[in-house]
Amino acid sequence: MNTEHKPLDYPLSRDEVVQLLQQYKISPTRQRIEIASYLFQRPQHLSADRILDGVNVVGHRVSRATVYNTMGLFTEKGLVREVLIDRERVFYDSNNSHHHHIYNVDTGELRDLDSVHVDVQGLPTLEPDLDVVSTEVIIKVSSR
Repeated sequence: MNTEHKPLDYPLSRDEVVQLLQQYKISPTRQRIEIASYLFQRPQHLSADRILDGVNVVGHRVSRATVYNTMGLFTEKGLVREVLIDRERVFYDSNNSHHHHIYNVDTGELRDLDSVHVDVQGLPTLEPDLDVVSTEVIIKVSSR
């Protein structure tokens, strides 16, 4: 399901975070609000460990399991996008609009790439009962 959402006006206040969670039919528990408040400070790509560190540094206490479970829920509900670079690197993207990514393998930086800059052609022929839902491109770069 590829649905476009209204762009967010960062950073979100606590009330806006609660409204956003409710909009995505996510129960706004204290820990989910704390995690979402940290994630939606600005458009960003964060690992679960970075979210855990960031939430706990500002004085809240959440467990690693809570962060992983919450990010799984946020991804499932479409609130965030999960960007899988490889088995070791998973980022959660606070920008859930349709776009692509550039990943720098030297620095570990993941950046957004507007979808107008990527033209995907030559998709495979699919079985008659299948439709393309979305296409995501990750361009991996490295220094020369």
